[in-house]
Amino acid sequence: MTLTLVDSGIGMLSTAAALRAARPDADLILSMDPDHMPWGPRRPDDVIGRALAGARATADARPDAIVVPCNTASVHGLDALRAEFEPDVPVIGTVPPIKPATEHGGPIAVWSTVATTRSHYQADLVARFAAGHTVTPVACVGLAEAVESADPAAVADAVGYAAERTPADVAAVVLGCTHYDLVEDEISAALGHRAELFSAADAVAAQTLRRLGVAPTPDAARTGTVSVLASGRPSTLPDAALSYPAGAALALPPVRTGV
Repeated sequence: MTLTLVDSGIGMLSTAAALRAARPDADLILSMDPDHMPWGPRRPDDVIGRALAGARATADARPDAIVVPCNTASVHGLDALRAEFEPDVPVIGTVPPIKPATEHGGPIAVWSTVATTRSHYQADLVARFAAGHTVTPVACVGLAEAVESADPAAVADAVGYAAERTPADVAAVVLGCTHYDLVEDEISAALGHRAELFSAADAVAAQTLRRLGVAPTPDAARTGTVSVLASGRPSTLPDAALSYPAGAALALPPVRTGV
């Protein structure tokens, strides 16, 4: 089983790690786009083009599914990806886990990028899944960029900025950008461990296996490979990725360059 993951950078790592944990025998192709990142500030048509290019770069490997562990690319690019690749290859997107966070009870906060915080997309999700709940949108200025650079000081500053804007009574925090999953410990500590954090990574991994009609086999031998593309070029995991547990786990053998 071969699974393609398409994102601008290392925000895909948490979903890739979840897929690796669920199916250690699956081959993962991490199609990143360092030449054109970040995608967040780009026009929708640009994001669509970059997502399509990332998926097309892996076509020769005949992936069984294409996973988009990026909220921005999911918002703008899923329709185009599905039009091109489905029904032969299922395309699985990422949605911020607002619904499970509301089921946890109590006020919630949604941490996301500045652009996503202002978007109709997020407002619609809150209206659909959190009606009647107290929801505080928190624009995490610079956090995704700090995580991408793996700069601890920048991460601490950005996390602290967002934590200061999160009400003290919040019981659950939705991580509305996949980059944030990589610094869950720092976020939890900045919030005084008072709130449950909700990430989409495990749900996306589970949905991928459901779409393929296969079961998780977490105890299987770790025979799956990890391949990396950087804007279509054969590459390796960037150094920044290796500083996070998810990236370090993916770097364990077997790993190969390119597709």
